[in-house]
Amino acid sequence: MTQPEMSRRRLLQMLAGAPLLPLTSLAGASALLSGCGGGDGDNGNGAALAGSGAVALSGVTFSSMPAPTLATPAAMATTTAASVMTATFSDASKLDFKLAYQPFFITGDLVADGKGGKVVAGGYYNIANQPIIDNTAPTRPRQFFSDSPDGTSLLTVPNAKVDGVKGNAMFAVVQFEYTTLAQDGKTGMYGRLPSPIAVLTLDQDPATGKLSLVKYHNVDTSPANGLWITCGASLSPWGTHLSSEEYEPNAFTAAGDAQFKAFSQNLYGSETAANPYNYGHLPEVTVNPDGTASIKKHYCLGRISHELVQVMPDRRTVLMGDDATNSGYFVFVADREADLSAGTLYVARVGAGFTLDPAAAAAPLSWIKLGSATSAEISRLAATLKPTDIMSVKTTDPLDASYTRVAANGKIEWIRLVPGMEKAAAFLETHRYASLIGASMGFTKMEGTTVNAKDKIAYSALQNCQGSMVAGNALNVPGNGVSIPKALDAGAVMALNLKGGLRDTTGAAINSDWMPADTKALITGEDIAADSLGNTANPNRIANPDNLKFSEKMRTLFIGEDSGQHVNNFLWAYNVDTKALSRIMSLPAGAESTGLHAVDEINGWTYIMSNFQHAGDWGSIHGVVKSTLDPLVKANYRDNFGAAVGYLTADLMQTRLSKA
Repeated sequence: MTQPEMSRRRLLQMLAGAPLLPLTSLAGASALLSGCGGGDGDNGNGAALAGSGAVALSGVTFSSMPAPTLATPAAMATTTAASVMTATFSDASKLDFKLAYQPFFITGDLVADGKGGKVVAGGYYNIANQPIIDNTAPTRPRQFFSDSPDGTSLLTVPNAKVDGVKGNAMFAVVQFEYTTLAQDGKTGMYGRLPSPIAVLTLDQDPATGKLSLVKYHNVDTSPANGLWITCGASLSPWGTHLSSEEYEPNAFTAAGDAQFKAFSQNLYGSETAANPYNYGHLPEVTVNPDGTASIKKHYCLGRISHELVQVMPDRRTVLMGDDATNSGYFVFVADREADLSAGTLYVARVGAGFTLDPAAAAAPLSWIKLGSATSAEISRLAATLKPTDIMSVKTTDPLDASYTRVAANGKIEWIRLVPGMEKAAAFLETHRYASLIGASMGFTKMEGTTVNAKDKIAYSALQNCQGSMVAGNALNVPGNGVSIPKALDAGAVMALNLKGGLRDTTGAAINSDWMPADTKALITGEDIAADSLGNTANPNRIANPDNLKFSEKMRTLFIGEDSGQHVNNFLWAYNVDTKALSRIMSLPAGAESTGLHAVDEINGWTYIMSNFQHAGDWGSIHGVVKSTLDPLVKANYRDNFGAAVGYLTADLMQTRLSKA
């Protein structure tokens, strides 16, 4: 055994002694190994001497774990991570890490509020920041708490200082999309409660990277008029949490809509106080050094079904998910870097050749300018205009040539714009206006977005490809460019090439070097007849992709499912260079994979954040497993009222050394 090999083994022995390696920084691992293969000596402490050759990270792969089955029902009823992450270095040495899942809490837990007291994790609050109480079980009233945590951002703040943090102070901003049922188990609560957002102060152990929850702070959302159905989220390049409000309430029918009236009642104490034009926008959360936070809502990015948005490296261009039926590609280009309060909104028209065949050529995109505005300007319009001030909308043909037939929000409508109301329509009735002016509004449930900056490729998830995307369907507008011959219920991930020098449909230059120029299928699911477990999509391929996050360091696209076709939803890792797809985690049966955030490096450590929501939400595909799994899921997650917020960890399993 040569001296350099001994040196390497001593280093790896030291590394393996760490109690927990939360996806340990690949840069850090490379640094530890640096020089260990080609040096002339060892200082006796596992450190290479000067003159040693550098060892660089060359790649990361994930093994694909098997999908759990009824042979292991306990694994189907909880989070199961059985993948191995392998880091390979330039000298062919390897580090293997076994993945596991670590929650910070299960919603409904009592956690520290940083003031010496306790607070309900995932708890709901009204506009006055008072707890909203669930009285549907009169003998045991309790604060409503969410079973559906979603978008999460892991971040740091300069000069952070929070009592109780012994290592490095870090923060996770977590939003809660909805709660499924009141505690009586009968009363549906979807969209009837104002969505909370919390800041978790985390103590990062400098030696191991382990994260421990120190403080839970509920963000006061009253400056943003409360929040409506917050779904996916992303971290901005300037370190803020970009939230979402999906399925914008229909302003024309909100006054009589039971869901919106309940939302208003729970938020304001009045069924009529909430203004529907205040919801369907982009909230932004800024974390303070003490673990508190402020929030503002940007009104100028369009009022659409905001899902997970992605700000490009230019810090100005924003590609937005639009989780709706008859949705579209929307891009906002800010006037100034790191400031989303003013800019120009565009919507795409899809050219010839759109297909879900990954082997086919990309379909070109052209861009229609919807308008330019400031957030303050549109906020004022939202406060002063009624829907009928902007346009007239009919649900049956008025037999009037001044109306235009459109497909919007999953319905056929006839629309007539009030003269002079183009800007108000563009930013407050965005879906309808985009359909009216000829945008390609044929997509279904366009969910998460993310970016591969090195290759200038964006990725966008289509949770399913059905209904308005299918030729001959009533919602599929002929000539809109989004038309497939038959549905693909299992969905697809699309890849969009990003370019500069593009012009809008009037010929005006678009001031961005990160505009999507075309779109093509990257990876698709596969519909199947129900298998013996109940899956109606191939369990060895993605189904109904939702959350997307890309790791530049790992060259890996992470894909979280929101699937009614997989008995257990999965978290996948797709290597964009090797095209290898690996299942890295299984969620509890009936649950959706949410809160995905891949962080390449914080203080020398790499993290993958992951939550789930609504475990035990049984559908028709769960007939084979429900009787076995229902009591197990209930035992794990508060009778199906609780869900986890946490992250993937990695323990060093073994090292494979190159020959000296």
